This record gives sequence, structure tokens and C-alpha cells, in this order.
Amino acid sequence: MINKIKNIVEKLSEQEAKSLLLQHLYRIQLLEETKYPEDKFLEDLKKEYHDLLQFASKPGQTNYNTIHIVFGDSPAGSLKIALPRDEKVIRFSDQFSIGPVHQLHTERGLELRKKWLYLHINLDEQSTLTYLEDFQQTLTEISNIPEHIPIYIWTANNAHEQTSARLVVHALKNRKNTIRLINVYTSYQNHWPTPPEEFFPRNTGEVSAENLKIIYAANKNDQPLTEHTRNKLADEWEKLAETTEVLRIWEDDQIKSVSESYFDAFIIEKARYLHNEQTKPDFMKSARLIGEVIGHLNQYTGDQFIEYRVRQLILQGIFEIEGVPKAMRFYSVKMKEDINSTKRE
Repeated sequence: MINKIKNIVEKLSEQEAKSLLLQHLYRIQLLEETKYPEDKFLEDLKKEYHDLLQFASKPGQTNYNTIHIVFGDSPAGSLKIALPRDEKVIRFSDQFSIGPVHQLHTERGLELRKKWLYLHINLDEQSTLTYLEDFQQTLTEISNIPEHIPIYIWTANNAHEQTSARLVVHALKNRKNTIRLINVYTSYQNHWPTPPEEFFPRNTGEVSAENLKIIYAANKNDQPLTEHTRNKLADEWEKLAETTEVLRIWEDDQIKSVSESYFDAFIIEKARYLHNEQTKPDFMKSARLIGEVIGHLNQYTGDQFIEYRVRQLILQGIFEIEGVPKAMRFYSVKMKEDINSTKRE
């Protein structure tokens, strides 16, 4: 059995392996920070193990009868495990709550977005080199879906997936495919009601493959989007594509464009909180601060944008730095003494 498991792991794609690791880390965080029971934790891990064995035993599939569009490597990996092999997953790996989306459905808009990400976000070299090709290839893959195949678009209550969904609906504006939106936040609350202070999925990537399977079964036969709703979502994309802001949030059930400094005060608040836990305010790994911010933020932006804002706060003289900010693990930060003491008075 050990050799079988090794073979399965070796055959996983990088995205699928990352997805499994992320699910495990989310569960450990839930175990430590919420009322997530230990027996449920163990039960979920065992279920994931058996799902993976079953997934690996299925033969490959080239003819698909259903297409699922999802936004992110982690949810794509989980969804591949949750779905039958005759249903295909197309993923966008981008983070659409950040960066410019001005005229993104045009070549010029895509070039501008790539340039902004290159200048502001610590992307790995491979992602930068293949960004335009990967983005256009995904759009081409979507546009080549045969019109008789139904499409499911997976979203949650966050600006990233809601912006992405509108882009995709706009790309499919003149197609005859039936389109259904599955909101994992809404469906999760219907199946597993939780108080706001306990776990709720901010994005599809936070939901296990097992629960995605349950959510899909519950929503599979929902009515597809009407022509009116499809046109409305496509129109909303065109309005978004006229904006010039580089940060979007989800508020009052709609996407709102805000200043890129929108989260700065919250980052400073969390830095002060972490300093208060120290005997004396001292340098802390930037990854520690970013993790604290991400863990308590009610929006989904990804850690790369928060890391960008930490670097901006360094440039503004709010934080001191120790190390080289080529990636968050390489440097530490602390609030400047005069700023920190002034705020404490």
C-alpha cells in the first residue's frame, strides 16, 4: 500500500498536490482556532484519503459532458477530486480582486495588467514569463467549449471570484451553452450553518473536496442563468472594465473598487497587536504579520497583495525592515518606535 500511495502522489500535478496541502493546513487552523472537533478532523482526513485513492484509480477521460470553471489552483485541484472523470475543470490561476482590470478583455488591457503585477507583486519568474500565454490559453479554452455542453461557474462571496465570474460570462455572452453559478458560501451555509465567528468559506479553495461534492450534488439541477441575468453580469463586467483602481472588495453583495491603501490601517493594527504580544516591540517575520492579517481579514485578496502593502508601508516610514524584501520569508519588519509609542499614548 505504501508503494501505491507513493505512485499516486508522484502522479499528482503540482496544483493538485498544493491543493491537498492547503486543505490540510486549513483544517489544522480550524482545529486550533474554532470549535472544529478533533474527531471530525480525523474523519475528514480519512475521507480525503479514500477519495484520493478512488480518484487515482479512475481511467483518464478525454470526452467531457460538463465543464466547470473555477478561479485558483487550490479549488481546481479539490474540484478535480470531487467530480466524475467525465466532467472537466478549467481554471484561471489569476487573482482578480487585485490588479487593474481596465479593458482586460482586450490585448492592451491584458498587457497593462501584466505590467502592474510585474512591478508590484512578487510573482515567481515562471508565472511572469508565461502570464499572457496562460491567460489567453484559458480564454481560448473557454471559447472553444462546444455549445451543447453545460457550464458551471464556481464562486463565493469575494471580489476575486465574483469579478472572475463576470469576466467569464462576458466571454460567453453570445454562446448558447447553459450556464449555472454555484456560490459555495451560500450553499455551505445551507448545509452546515455556522455563526459568523466560526468557520465560513471566504473562497472556494477553503472547501474540502468532500464538501464540494455535496455542494455540487445539491446545485447540479438548479435552473441555469436566464438571458436577462447573463446580460446583467456581462454588463457589470463592462462597467468594471472601465475602472482604474487596482483593488476590489465584496460589500453589500456587490463588487466595489477601492483605494489600494484600503487595508493599510488594518495591517498596522495587526502589527501593533503582535508587538503587544512581545516583551518589547521587535522585528517579526513579515510572513507572520501577513498571516495574521489574512487570518482575520473578511475579504479575500491573497497574501501577495498584503505583502505588497507591507512593502509600501516600509517605504512610507511606518515600518522598519531587516533583510531583503525579495519574498516575504526573507525579511522582517517592526513599527518605528516613534509611531508605535505615539499610538500607545
